[in-house]
Amino acid sequence: MSLGAYAGASDTGRTRRRNEDSYVVAPPLFCVADGMGGAQAGEVASRLAAAAVEDADPGGPSGPEHVTALIQEANRRVYERASVDPTVSGMGTTMTVALVEDDGVTIGHVGDSRAYLVRDGKLRQITEDHSLVNELVKSGKLSREEAEQHPQRSVITRALGTDPDVDVDAFTIDARPGDLFLLCSDGLTSMVDNGDILALLEQNRGDMKLATKALLAAANRNGGEDNITAVAFEVVADGGDTVAMPAVREDDTLAGMPAVGAGDTVENVLDESQPDSPETQAAARRGSSPGARARLVLTMLVLLAVAAVLLVWGLVR
Repeated sequence: MSLGAYAGASDTGRTRRRNEDSYVVAPPLFCVADGMGGAQAGEVASRLAAAAVEDADPGGPSGPEHVTALIQEANRRVYERASVDPTVSGMGTTMTVALVEDDGVTIGHVGDSRAYLVRDGKLRQITEDHSLVNELVKSGKLSREEAEQHPQRSVITRALGTDPDVDVDAFTIDARPGDLFLLCSDGLTSMVDNGDILALLEQNRGDMKLATKALLAAANRNGGEDNITAVAFEVVADGGDTVAMPAVREDDTLAGMPAVGAGDTVENVLDESQPDSPETQAAARRGSSPGARARLVLTMLVLLAVAAVLLVWGLVR
């Protein structure tokens, strides 16, 4: 088993001024972090946590212990910064990490960012939200449907940076060739239901970059009330090709891209969402197709011939 195609994307959304999400695409490690706190504290927290993953030794230990150690290091960095810098006091961040290994995919998790697995045409959430509403659901005080609309659904019960140590959920999934994993912030899951997430992933299965862009676009089309981040990767049989998809950054103006619907094709989405390149626009202004150039030359020759006839006629007179 080895890593196949992968991509990551993030967008500020339609209502927030800054993007407090961060993500890492550094195979075999992937990560999503959703920061919280006043001013720019959330942005600082998520970036510190992501940096801890980026700095990890790729040749280090494996398994849940390794992922737990990574998240504990991220927690230490966020907590220490918050302890010495009053401007970011009280900041924190969620964190969901995936490590692709020979015998499976190890997940580490704190908060309400999520990891999903797509297998055999079905989407399954493989992390448990550390949130107030999830605790109420588990205790039987709320139904799943009520939890989705609860006014405190964004209140989390566990985060990085608020205490010197953090309790980490870590486990390994026995992956199979064809499995697709999705890490995402709640800016996606609060705007797009599981059925639509699955449909968009399956429809764009051949292009992870387009899949992540379609997810962000769907969240924005449904309101974009929070920052949105999605990281997706596939697992293939040993010897399969590893395909790196370029990460999508905020300046790709994803908010203006329509979501992929059930009746849309990849070509339709690209045609509607991608403006002509500067070269194409300039060519259109110049009328630079072969037919346009031929007509221009012919017109000039006719004008020259008319001018020559008039000149000769004038000399004869």
